[in-house]
Amino acid sequence: MRALLVVNPQATTTTPAGRDVLAHALASDVKLEIVETSYRGHALDAAAQAVHDGFDLVIAHGGDGTVNEVVNGILRGGPRAGQPMLGVVPGGSANVFAGALGIPRDPVEATHVLLQAIEHGTSRRIGLGRVFADVIEDGRWFTFNAGVGLDADVVAGVEAKRAKGHNASPALYLAVALKAYAKLVRTPLHFTVEVPDEPRFDDLGMVFVSNTDPWTYFGDKDIHLNPSTSFDGGLGLSALTTLRVPTVARYITQVLTTGNPRGQKLVRRDDLEYVRVKSEEPANLQVDGDFLGTTTQVEFRAVPEALTVLS
Repeated sequence: MRALLVVNPQATTTTPAGRDVLAHALASDVKLEIVETSYRGHALDAAAQAVHDGFDLVIAHGGDGTVNEVVNGILRGGPRAGQPMLGVVPGGSANVFAGALGIPRDPVEATHVLLQAIEHGTSRRIGLGRVFADVIEDGRWFTFNAGVGLDADVVAGVEAKRAKGHNASPALYLAVALKAYAKLVRTPLHFTVEVPDEPRFDDLGMVFVSNTDPWTYFGDKDIHLNPSTSFDGGLGLSALTTLRVPTVARYITQVLTTGNPRGQKLVRRDDLEYVRVKSEEPANLQVDGDFLGTTTQVEFRAVPEALTVLS
């Protein structure tokens, strides 16, 4: 088996020593090549080249951003027979995709799981989401979540802070989220949402889309917006009709306690083929915690069995 190990040396918990241990362990079972990323999009380019070169497996060692780039590289041109499988060894701060697959966060434990999967040939096909918007050429694949509005504002804010040297900690996310929410209360966004077989929803305040559960993690706490959503079904939608403080406070409390949010002000749907969103004002867009830019019209679409993952 030919395998490409794509390492993001800037990821939160990746180290040269950990990379060397991982590479040594993998080299005993596969014909291994290694790429260390040095620019945004490098992991995508490396994975796409691996497809062209006939690799059997591409392993992402980094955070969710690295995984997303590798997935988009493997699927450049769409799902097709003979494309490489995906392996994941977490190395970021959240590692939501790995957690949703049941892959240990600890890189050593995750390496053991990956080696066992290679040895025994255990894999699974998973569904992914794909987003289309004017800010993205040819669409973008996402593995666990996407959204427009508040969550994308937080992602953009955290990216800006990290560019100035701040660490991606739960405290940073919370501070940025509170500031972004306060801004939305003063100048709210107005979204129109379409889903299959229902009248459209008008004047929604924020829109979250899930490809699996959990939606994300806050430190070690898993956050559930659409707990019935999985890699084996369609997309989940979670949207609020108002951003008034009582409604948002009730929603956050449910998310953090019951993990099964409900309410008259909440539009929640599971197993959707698509979610189409329009905004009166340009709104920020994020996929898998990666800020993509601003848009006024976006479509999120479910793609069943898009990718084979070793786990």
